[in-house]
Amino acid sequence: MDSLRVMQRYDEAVGASESAALLRDVAPSFRAEFVALFDVHFKRLYRYLDRLSGDPELAADLAQDAFVRLYRRGTLPDAPEAWLISVALNLFRNVKTSGSRRRRLLTVSRGEGVHSDPPRRPDEASESLDARRRVRGVLDGMGERERHLLLLRAEGYSYRAIAAALQLNEASVGVLLARAKRAFRESYEDQFDAP
Repeated sequence: MDSLRVMQRYDEAVGASESAALLRDVAPSFRAEFVALFDVHFKRLYRYLDRLSGDPELAADLAQDAFVRLYRRGTLPDAPEAWLISVALNLFRNVKTSGSRRRRLLTVSRGEGVHSDPPRRPDEASESLDARRRVRGVLDGMGERERHLLLLRAEGYSYRAIAAALQLNEASVGVLLARAKRAFRESYEDQFDAP
């Protein structure tokens, strides 16, 4: 996925004449800023949504839709990272509540790619799949805010971006994140120690 394809998808969605009118109104600097923002943040937003949903195709659609909406907006918001996360979360909530898609378990093929590790031995793959299922189960059992805090931080988002995206006070993100980590660890250990 690249920024050109997002712009092409927008062209297809609204029609060439409306897209051409928008392009006349959009400053060339916005296009350059959009492309730079896309190059830096698309993959990270995708990974966050993939971890959140457990569905790589849904994650790709949502991340792409968030960028299409930003492009359609024609200007960058004050905090573009947080804006993209908020839009993507709203899109995810819409899909989740509409029941149009179901979550699927994480698959081994998700991790395959250009930069992936070599294939694992069957016994290692089985252990890894079991660990992913336990992590997914613990995350699914957590509150929405705690799950988002952990997944956004795991993707390297700053406290400021997390606070803006989740509408929290930036000063409280560290405390809330520490509580979420502790709750995750306790739940994971309880699940691991269970017979």
